[in-house]
Amino acid sequence: MVAANDIRKGQVIKYNGEPHLVMETQHRTPGNLRAFVQVKMRNLRYGKSLDQRFGSTDSIEVLATDRRTLEYSYSDRDSFAFIDPESFDQIELSAETLGDVKNYLTPGGKVDVLFVDEKALTVELPSAVTLKVVESADGIRGDTTSNVQKPAKLETGLTIQVPLFVKEGELIRVSTADGAYLGRA
Repeated sequence: MVAANDIRKGQVIKYNGEPHLVMETQHRTPGNLRAFVQVKMRNLRYGKSLDQRFGSTDSIEVLATDRRTLEYSYSDRDSFAFIDPESFDQIELSAETLGDVKNYLTPGGKVDVLFVDEKALTVELPSAVTLKVVESADGIRGDTTSNVQKPAKLETGLTIQVPLFVKEGELIRVSTADGAYLGRA
């Protein structure tokens, strides 16, 4: 247990019996009131964000965490298998736990997995990944007067908007934050 003043960004705390990742903290001391700590955090089980105020002397439980870089191996129905390249241990996560992360996973791709009490809770992707275009309509010749885009289906099943010059079989960079096209790889 630590005082609310000692909470830092990146720590995992236990709040209402659930693990929450601290995304932002602000210590405030209003003129005639007692000091408090404003914490923006995300529930690691459900992904919902919330803002919470703690008194500066409140005791908060900080959970022990471990980040490991794992390699995505394969998916089988609703579970996704990851392998630890050092110990060769296999860890399976459900599609529900991964959420939108599964749209950016390719076999052999490396991801950071956050473990709390030896249980994998979240997967953190790099800011951009390289994916292959598997299906895309041909662009119309002469239609280049404006920033015209077309849909393209990627190897993971994700469909994004790309410029007309992108063809099937090309490797492109995609932002993992919003799924936007970043350029050719």
